[in-house]
Amino acid sequence: MRYVSTRGLPGQLGKGFCDILLEGLAPDGGLYLPEQYPVVDTATLQRWRALLADEGYAALAHAVLSLFIDDIPSDDLRGICERAYNDTVFSDPAIVPVTRLSDGIWLAHLSNGPTAAFKDLAMQLLGQLFEYELARRGTELTILGATSGDTGSAAEYAMRGRRGVRVFMLTPAGRMTPFQQAQMFSIDDPAIVNIAIDGVFDDCQDLVKDVAGDLDFKQRYHLGAVNSINWARLVAQVVYYVAAWLRVTTTDAERVSFCVPTGNFGNICAGHVARQLGLPIDTLVLATNENNVLDEFFRTGVYRVRSAAETHETSSPSMDISKASNFERFAFDLLGRDGERIRELFGVQLPQRGWFDLSDTREFAALRERYGFVSDSSTHADRLATIAATWHEHHVLIDPHTADGVGVARRFVEPEVPMIVTETALPVKFAATIVEAIGVEPPRPAAFLGLEDLPRRVISLPRDPEALKSLIADVVDGRP
Repeated sequence: MRYVSTRGLPGQLGKGFCDILLEGLAPDGGLYLPEQYPVVDTATLQRWRALLADEGYAALAHAVLSLFIDDIPSDDLRGICERAYNDTVFSDPAIVPVTRLSDGIWLAHLSNGPTAAFKDLAMQLLGQLFEYELARRGTELTILGATSGDTGSAAEYAMRGRRGVRVFMLTPAGRMTPFQQAQMFSIDDPAIVNIAIDGVFDDCQDLVKDVAGDLDFKQRYHLGAVNSINWARLVAQVVYYVAAWLRVTTTDAERVSFCVPTGNFGNICAGHVARQLGLPIDTLVLATNENNVLDEFFRTGVYRVRSAAETHETSSPSMDISKASNFERFAFDLLGRDGERIRELFGVQLPQRGWFDLSDTREFAALRERYGFVSDSSTHADRLATIAATWHEHHVLIDPHTADGVGVARRFVEPEVPMIVTETALPVKFAATIVEAIGVEPPRPAAFLGLEDLPRRVISLPRDPEALKSLIADVVDGRP
C-alpha cells in the first residue's frame, strides 16, 4: 500500500504508511490518500462479522487497518490496536455500541473514550502508532494542531506521557465551551502547550498550514500533525463505520445509510472511504450547522469559504468551520484523481478568490449517484427541538452536534434502510445548551467532576506564523 498527494503529478512515487504517519501534510501542500482503495468482498465482510462478535473491536480494527498498513508487522499492529481499544481506555467494552431510536434511526455511540468525544477513537490509535514508530526510528515528533473543540483534548489525552512527542495545540480564543477549555487547559504536562489564537478555528488551521509549509522549519523541528489532515486519523475512523454497520445489520447484504455531523469533512470522509472499500452504504448524509459551506457545495456545486466575520458562533461549536481541510481529499476522488485540477482549485482559486464552482461539471452531475452524498443544515432552534424530542421520546440525551445529525437524518430516512447517526460527544461538554433544551443539567461522569476549577495553562498569541514558530523554537530548544 502506497500513498500519494492530492496535488501530486501523475506517476509520482508513493510513500509508505509510516512515512506519511509522521509527515502529516504533503510537501506540496496536498493531503495523502492511498494510490487506490482496497476493495473487500462478501467473504471478508462475513469474516469481519464473526471477528467482531468473537474477539471484539480491537481485532476488527486490526483486520481493517491491515488493508491500509503493510509496513508494520501484523503482530505489532495487533498489539497497537489492543492497547488503543480496551475497557481500561473506553468506558464501554463494546467500544462502539449502537442504540435504536425510532423511524429507522440508530445512534452509533462514539463518545466512550477518555475525553467523551468521537475523536478519541482515532487519537488513541494515533498515540500508539506515534510512540511505536518514533521508537523504531529513534527520533522525536513535534505535533502542531488546531482544534474547534474536541480534537485538541482528544489529542492531548492520547499523547501525554508518550515518549518522544511534544504537542502545540491552537484554539480559537473564547470560542469553545467552558468544559472544552478546561479539558485542555488543565493538563499539567510540559510537553503539551495550549495556545489561544485571536480568531476563529479557520485562522488556527491556516496557521498550522503556514508553519507546516515552511519545509526547513518543519524538518528542523520534526513537525507532524494530529488533525484529520493526517491520514492515520482518518483511516482509524473507517473502522467504526464497519463496526456500526455490523452491529445494526444481521446479514452481509443489508445496506445502511449514515448521517454525519461535520465541519472539517474528516468524519464523513472516513465514511466515503468505507463506502469505496465496499461497505454496503447506501447514502452518506452530511449535516452542518449554520456554517453551511459544505451543505452549500453538495446542493449547488459552489465551494465558497467564509471570512472570520461570516463564521457564525453557534451552539454546536465544534462545527464552526468554514474551510474544510478534508474536502480536498473527496474533491480529488470526485475529479478523477487529477492532481493538476486540485492544485488549481485548492492552491490557486481558493486562496486568491475564496471560492470555486463545479456546478457545470459532469463530475458534480454524477455526485449523488456515484458517491451517495446528500446534505442539509440545522439551526439552533432545530437542535434544541431535536435534543428535547430525543430525550422525551426515547430517554436518550444527545449533544448539540449529534442533534444536528439526528435532525437532518430524519429528512432522509428511507424504508428498510437503517439510518445510523454518528454521535459526536457526551452532552456534559455542552451543558448550557442541554439546559436550554430540556431544563436540567446533563449527567457528569466522575472523571470530570471539578474540571472547570482546576488551574489553567494557556498562552495567548496573535494570528502570526512567525510568532508561532518563535514559540515552538523556544520550547523545543529549551529557551525560557
